[in-house]
Amino acid sequence: MSQDASRQSYAASTVIALHCSLGSGNQWARLSEELAATHQVIAPDISGYGNNPGAFDLPTTLSEEVSLLRDRLGEAVGPIHLVGHSYGGALAFKIATDSSLASRVRSLTLIEPVLPTILRENGPDRPLYEHFVRLAHAVSEDLWNGLASDAIDKFLVFWKGSEAKEDVSPKARLRMMEHADKLAFDFTAVLAEQNVTRAAAAIRAPTLLASGGLSPYLTQRILWRLTSAIPEVRTRHVPSAGHMLPVSHPDAINPDIVRHISRADELANLPLLPGEMPAEADAS
Repeated sequence: MSQDASRQSYAASTVIALHCSLGSGNQWARLSEELAATHQVIAPDISGYGNNPGAFDLPTTLSEEVSLLRDRLGEAVGPIHLVGHSYGGALAFKIATDSSLASRVRSLTLIEPVLPTILRENGPDRPLYEHFVRLAHAVSEDLWNGLASDAIDKFLVFWKGSEAKEDVSPKARLRMMEHADKLAFDFTAVLAEQNVTRAAAAIRAPTLLASGGLSPYLTQRILWRLTSAIPEVRTRHVPSAGHMLPVSHPDAINPDIVRHISRADELANLPLLPGEMPAEADAS
């Protein structure tokens, strides 16, 4: 393959970046800037967040959430590099394991994806899963009772893990209050996901799993279980970071994401040996 053809192929792949609950596509502004010279980047607002109020009936499964993203996925040129954090990581995982979409996925980056049901599949981790279920019920009950502020407090305390507790700015808290009702739907969606280990074992895209050392232990166990299941996987651990590491530590994690995407593009553009199938075609 000529150098010009290789450059054209690099430009013809797209990064889809999916944000966490209570966030927006703006979460990926820094990463988008770092990739802008080489890739189209699409960082949509997930339903119920940012400037996307969603439909009257918000999604209650990851499959329904992915269906709402299909128009944005359709804007992607060529193969897709998926990057997802937290709830967005669960959505990226769902896209990568969807039989109608997996063949387009060139690489996958998951930053502490919220896939708690994988812990239900393993006896020693089941108490962590049950703790998450109790959190989901408590937050959802507060929301149903009109206690959005209490729900947000419970949500933030859990995801802070062992990080030092910091006050959320009034502006940020107001923004969270505006979108808090979606949390109950997000919890319902991730708790409805089944057979996560089996789905992970079927992933053929090179995968980067990232975590923070100060995050809740539940996220560490989810990452460990995924690492054991996904065939082609690399890990990146940032000891000084918490669950919000793509926002709090972009200098630590973004270079790894960019490098992971570049390597996947490079591998996809290697000359094929006789009888070999392209990676994306083989994944289908």
